[in-house]
Amino acid sequence: MGSVLPWLRRRSALEILAVAMLCLLVVVASVAPLALHGAATTTDVANALKGPSAEHWLGTDDLGRDIAARVLVATRLSLALALGATAIGITTGLVLGAASSAPRVGGLVAAAINVAVAFPGLLLALFFAAIFGAGSLGAMASIGLAMTPSFARLMQTLGAKVRDLDYVKAAHQLGLTRRRVFCRYVLPNIAGPLVVNATIAAGSALVVLAALSFLGLGVQPPSYDWGLLLDASLNRIYTAPASALGPAAAICFAGIAFTLAGERAASATGVTHRFSRSRSVRRGRPGSGGADVAASVKNLRVSFVDRTGGEREVVHGISFTVQKGERVGLVGESGSGKSATALALAGLHDDRALVLADELVVVDVDVDGPAGRAHQRLLKERVGVAFQDAARAFNPALRVGGQVAEAGLAGSRRDRLAQATERLASLKVSAPELRARQYPHQLSGGTLQRAMTAMALAAEPRLLIADEPTTALDVTVQAVALRTLDEALTRTGAALLFISHDIAVVAELCDRVLVMKDGRIVEDLPTSALRNDAKHPYTRFLVKTVRQLDSARSSDLSTAVSNAANRAEGSA
Repeated sequence: MGSVLPWLRRRSALEILAVAMLCLLVVVASVAPLALHGAATTTDVANALKGPSAEHWLGTDDLGRDIAARVLVATRLSLALALGATAIGITTGLVLGAASSAPRVGGLVAAAINVAVAFPGLLLALFFAAIFGAGSLGAMASIGLAMTPSFARLMQTLGAKVRDLDYVKAAHQLGLTRRRVFCRYVLPNIAGPLVVNATIAAGSALVVLAALSFLGLGVQPPSYDWGLLLDASLNRIYTAPASALGPAAAICFAGIAFTLAGERAASATGVTHRFSRSRSVRRGRPGSGGADVAASVKNLRVSFVDRTGGEREVVHGISFTVQKGERVGLVGESGSGKSATALALAGLHDDRALVLADELVVVDVDVDGPAGRAHQRLLKERVGVAFQDAARAFNPALRVGGQVAEAGLAGSRRDRLAQATERLASLKVSAPELRARQYPHQLSGGTLQRAMTAMALAAEPRLLIADEPTTALDVTVQAVALRTLDEALTRTGAALLFISHDIAVVAELCDRVLVMKDGRIVEDLPTSALRNDAKHPYTRFLVKTVRQLDSARSSDLSTAVSNAANRAEGSA
């Protein structure tokens, strides 16, 4: 029970429902043939064609057998045939899809796949059923072969993308056989879409199998599945509807269960990997960062999964801490992994991301914790994020004040709007009442940037992550934004992780700087030591570049920024 409850908290209602329905089908298929075999097969002519009763919930058939028992017992054969047909379709589809890239026969196989895909699956199933004849195995093979073209086309499309990747070409260059390359390099990287389509196809196979049995081309007596039971009871639909509704309800229940499982697999695996790939995987002890630590990161790695399943690592095992109330700058060139690090701390990576860390604890919240509403609310309350492009961070259809009011403020709608206006005023937004009633496109870049900072600080977070929030601003507006941000942090006492490619801006605002290059932190030192104590060549290059651009060549790295801020404040 201790391991089940955390799992349930991380799952949505639909996911839990799909798993419960599938588990129920498995239990019935396992237990019913053993427990109800006698009731399902024993004839009692004296009680033939009886209606529903306490003894026979769905009534009896023309030989007096209990219909409810027969529906439950038929679960095993119905599911077995559906899963068998799906396995045939996947196997033959993968073989044909892989053969479509073969040097000699590839063109012929690809042409055959194109022709087969043009025919509806049910028509193909009827065609093969006429060839194989009536019976359980013939119906299963017919439906499996009818599924083959769709799986072959899926394999052909996905495999073509993967085969063009460098690591597959390198495997061929090493002399590996085509079979080994397919099994070890191609198939694992397209497994996600195949699993999703297989789950949905199983539900379709179940319905088509029932249709074939209903038409007399599927299961034959004395065996029986849901389709055969439906056919036997349909002539009584007006006099004893329960006898027909029983197998019909079973078919619908199983089909919905497989469809729900396929849809949840699509959202979970990545097609892509929401829970198994984008969640942080922690191998250390939770909450070991300490009482005075706002963020504790140990051996953080971030990779992105492309559509073919390949992974590209952008952050390579970095470690750092941010103390409560501390201001830390994260500096590096574009593409160095700064934003990927910030999103990992805030738990905002999308489904394509794979986040791994020995420890990832932010303001006493384990980012690897359960992805439930309480966990998300806790992160929202304790971590604020100011994004790089303020214009894209706001909803263009809503007024600015309403969006700031949504960010964790309490009270009635009027009270929250009043608090939002106060937040805008505290960030030195001119005419805050007017700005709160305006739409984002009506605000200038600097005003919108300060409004976004107000929204990030509205819930008084304990950590503010600012991802290059002043990049799109000109120098004077940037200086005012930095000054107001500094005052807001001083007032709230929040810690700051300020991400920028401008080391001069970081030197003005932060206490400590982390220099990041090629996904690694190459230097960690106080901003006061940047000028004389930087050891890494890349850090010294950044400092030298800023000093060369500073015409005054002052000894203080942040003098130029400070002067710009003072001039801007004076003009305001």
